[in-house]
Amino acid sequence: MTQASAIHTSSTTPPKADATMPHLAAKATLRFAVMLPVIAAILFLPAGTVRWWQGWALLAVYVIAGLAAFLYFLKTDPQLVGRRLPAKEQVHQQKQIIRLGYLLFAALPTLPGFDFRFGWSRHWLGAEPTWLEVFSLAMVPLAVLAVAWVLWTNRYAGRTIRVEKGQPVISSGPYRLVRHPMYAFSLLMFIFVPLALGSYSTLPAFALTLLFYVPRILNEEKTLRAELPGYTAYCEKTRWRMMPGMW
Repeated sequence: MTQASAIHTSSTTPPKADATMPHLAAKATLRFAVMLPVIAAILFLPAGTVRWWQGWALLAVYVIAGLAAFLYFLKTDPQLVGRRLPAKEQVHQQKQIIRLGYLLFAALPTLPGFDFRFGWSRHWLGAEPTWLEVFSLAMVPLAVLAVAWVLWTNRYAGRTIRVEKGQPVISSGPYRLVRHPMYAFSLLMFIFVPLALGSYSTLPAFALTLLFYVPRILNEEKTLRAELPGYTAYCEKTRWRMMPGMW
């Protein structure tokens, strides 16, 4: 969930939407078809059952919000969709961080399933209130749509660290508040995931995502200061990286 990168490309001329849209749609659909059963397996295999309404509800709201955002950008800005598809990092340090990220984001969502199976939250803290589960479920798609707001504001946002030729520094919208709003909203989503799954005893474990976000951001900023003109001045103006008032 990167907003820019350090590898210059030779051109920023966007391909024609009618020429790229079918290819992008097919490629993204294939990725979605692969990822959906993977996400379902991460949730339900640890739970040991599919009779878990919180798991189905979370999967539904996440997929619906993500699919809505994808279809919107596919129609309005297919070049942005193309930027979001490549996932191979070119910066060596980021490759190591990404490997850690894959491990964390695959392992942590399994914990609520194990909690559902073995009853950790029920035994230690008592059943989580239904209102908190429903509220947290509502916050997950809102966080997904907030990430879409970031993408709408910064059409150069890619999954890898890249700075394209002629790329400007974005300082409007959510970038007025923090330098890395995409990471901030994705972290917010991960905070609500265990709560949406009725597993507030596993919530502290999700703080381990900071082991990914913090080094990712620090290394990214080092690259952007060196490669993106005006980024240092933006950092001086916008103090907080990810959490206003904290960091």
